[in-house]
Amino acid sequence: MTDEINTNLSTKIEETDYSNDKNAEDNPYAYLERDFSSENFKIEVKNLPKYYGINEFRKLLNEKLKLASNKIKVIRKNSPFIFVCFRSNEDRENAIKAITNFKWKGKLLTAIKAKPAPDPLVKKRKDIENNGSNKKFKHDGRSLVERLKSSTVPLWNVPYEEQLKMKEEEIRKILTKFGNDLAHQNSELQEWLQTQKETYDGLPCELLTIRHSENINGYRNKCEFTVGLNEETKLPTVGFRIGSYVNGVTGIGPIDDLPHIPDSMKIAVTLYEKFVRSYKLEVYNPELQTGHFRQLTARSAKDQLMLVFGMHPQNLSTEAIAKFKEDVVEYFVGGEGKEANVTSMYYQELTKKLSGEDYVTEHLHGDTHIHEKILDLNFRISPAAFFQINTAAAEILYKSAIELACPSQSSTVVDICCGTGTIGLCFAKSCEQVLGLELITQAVDDAKENAKANGIENSEFFAGKAEDILSSICYRAKSDDVIGIIDPPRAGLHQKAVIHLRKVRKMKKL
Repeated sequence: MTDEINTNLSTKIEETDYSNDKNAEDNPYAYLERDFSSENFKIEVKNLPKYYGINEFRKLLNEKLKLASNKIKVIRKNSPFIFVCFRSNEDRENAIKAITNFKWKGKLLTAIKAKPAPDPLVKKRKDIENNGSNKKFKHDGRSLVERLKSSTVPLWNVPYEEQLKMKEEEIRKILTKFGNDLAHQNSELQEWLQTQKETYDGLPCELLTIRHSENINGYRNKCEFTVGLNEETKLPTVGFRIGSYVNGVTGIGPIDDLPHIPDSMKIAVTLYEKFVRSYKLEVYNPELQTGHFRQLTARSAKDQLMLVFGMHPQNLSTEAIAKFKEDVVEYFVGGEGKEANVTSMYYQELTKKLSGEDYVTEHLHGDTHIHEKILDLNFRISPAAFFQINTAAAEILYKSAIELACPSQSSTVVDICCGTGTIGLCFAKSCEQVLGLELITQAVDDAKENAKANGIENSEFFAGKAEDILSSICYRAKSDDVIGIIDPPRAGLHQKAVIHLRKVRKMKKL
């Protein structure tokens, strides 16, 4: 069951048997019986303060109150109520007792049992049956290929020059809002901001022209393809979903006509699809959570291709799993799949994991890494490591960062959320020292190896959360001229890390 957010205010409930609906196919709660789901043990926390962060709320639950929460379901930012799931009824009952009447940020919290969310796929199916003539359920008439393109490359039918104009206008809107927010939050800056706006056409700073790569097709160096059933042919297909499960969509579309996928990946996907269709195991069914073939991750570089076969083992024996590994390697090494020229193969079990856990990959054949070049530096890339998905554009990005930061030979560059060290190492020859920090240990190992392989001796890399180790790393700087480079994950930096950054007096640029 996907992490669908139940956006309706729930009410206090008694224990309910959801298995009595007429049959599993029409029962939106049947998933509760099929497999463990923390939706069975959900609560609603009410009367939350006006302003709070999800991470600090999570710490309140798990660190201060010592509750074993499994999932937090956010309705919207700073919502007065929120849903929290647990792994057992005992954990849920303990949470209700601990949270009710607990005072947090001046508010007395309350907690009650909450209904599990219905399966969105079954719910949509029932809605279509009950509202067949309703306009919102009518097919929009587009072909499967057109719908897939709109899902994966939304601007596919817009000329590239027009795309750049659209993106520049979007950035202009963001900067305008940013300037207005600055003026509202910092009255002392209003006079300065007014001068800036007069200078830069209403913006708080100069907006430079977009710098773009000339390579606008086949640029993706990493893709995670889903294995499922083609919505039209009903055949096992390796491609992308044409929509999200939370919106009741599980159909897969083929990737042949997608412009951003390189030819090497398209060949590998086509060949793996043939293997899947001929093999005795079934593709994964996200609704029933059955089947085995689930995902194919591909990473490419010049004359190199890494494939990671994502499988759900279900109740397969150790011998059956070993047989699959042997068969898939044989297929790509000596069989029909040889045409794909795969240089590295991994196996990965994709089962339910606990929060914070990572999927483990097992090396099957070939090289353990692929290697890519940026700004005349060579970088090794492991299966789980982050690397910019558009190599040519990454070069332009890093050149621009160095130009804007303008480091000197006495500068220390602190690369925060450094991944495999690409940004920091590209700065290395322009500064005295590079210090990088990253949460994923494997990526830190790659960063150290990348520095060694490129003969860079003025860099150090550290594993840990930015909010925990940032301050101590910044104080390792050799000079008082510290430049911070931040390329965080989508969730952004932890609030504590932002506070630490503000306290580093040596940091002159960010």
